[in-house]
Amino acid sequence: QVQLVESGGGSVEAGGSLKLSCAASGSTYRNYCMGWFRRAPGKEREAVATTYIGSTRTDYSDSVKGRFTISQDDAKNTMYLYLQMNSLKPEDSAMYYCAALRCDGYGCSAGLCYTSAYYNWGQGTQVTVSS
Repeated sequence: QVQLVESGGGSVEAGGSLKLSCAASGSTYRNYCMGWFRRAPGKEREAVATTYIGSTRTDYSDSVKGRFTISQDDAKNTMYLYLQMNSLKPEDSAMYYCAALRCDGYGCSAGLCYTSAYYNWGQGTQVTVSS
């Protein structure tokens, strides 16, 4: 059973940095899309960054390109997904969620991870950026 646990959120001033972590257990996570999503109060949940585990494919929303970096580490017994967030802005304030989706086929490493509907979610970690 897929289990995702996020950590690393907090409060920072604009221009600061945070690194979010997602510990993923319960599966090997090969052939999985994984990603970071966020939901700000009064707004729809949006994709921030996604990747296909085991590949170099990454996709980002236009609003975070050049500032955020998604990475994966499966060298340990637990799969870790990270989101390095630099040059944070007040509009980045939101609850950030880690998500996973089993995906097979060529499309998974060709951008499908960014547009797919995920069904495994963590509990979220809050990021607050003050101006």
